[in-house]
Amino acid sequence: MKHLAFALAAASAILGPVPAAAKVAQVDANGFVIRHVAQVSTSVEETWAVLLKPSVWWDSEHTWSGDAANLTLDARAGGCFCEILPNATSPKASPRGSVEHMRVIYVERPRALRMVGALGPLQSDAATATLTIQLKPEGKGGTQILLEYVVGGYTRTPFDKMAPAVDGVLGEQVRRLSEKLGGAFSAAFPLPDAAPAPRDGEGAPVAVPEPVEAEPAADGVIPLSDAPPSSDGTIVGR
Repeated sequence: MKHLAFALAAASAILGPVPAAAKVAQVDANGFVIRHVAQVSTSVEETWAVLLKPSVWWDSEHTWSGDAANLTLDARAGGCFCEILPNATSPKASPRGSVEHMRVIYVERPRALRMVGALGPLQSDAATATLTIQLKPEGKGGTQILLEYVVGGYTRTPFDKMAPAVDGVLGEQVRRLSEKLGGAFSAAFPLPDAAPAPRDGEGAPVAVPEPVEAEPAADGVIPLSDAPPSSDGTIVGR
């Protein structure tokens, strides 16, 4: 992706400062997980329609061609989130090339979209990555957008140094999508208010077992729910 093609070691200089509210949910020697959420005023169907047109909301600064108008997303299993590299001397001539950013592996209209692919400079390493975007009704006619990007494999740059830069780029795309739809972006998942600690009849604290994280649905998509996310951002229930 244009300037993202440079080494991640220079990511802070290339990408600029990472937003203070960035949400790297998890990072270790094996990879990292990024999660973001946005609330928009459009319906789930309207949100889905715009989501499938990255040419109208993706930042041109994070493309290989320098123009988001060259992006397309074929929303079917095996479909490509791709970019055409136009002929530099004659836009109407045959393109000089193309880029596969990600490949679609799961679509459930208008609820969930999942793609696999290492974005930007990750493409030049032996990294594997999965992007899941889920939509759920929110309030009166609005939509909540949930995004999760899970990265693993082998990279020449340590994951703890890479994660903030990747998070900053994806967070910017979620922000742009939400603004396009007249909504608000929050880098971190909202957390429920803490409940008072339980006590016995004499007022002494009662030990509470650790919650068990819910398993994903059989179809592999994280179930959606009206309930808020758990403290680690996992969406549970349906």
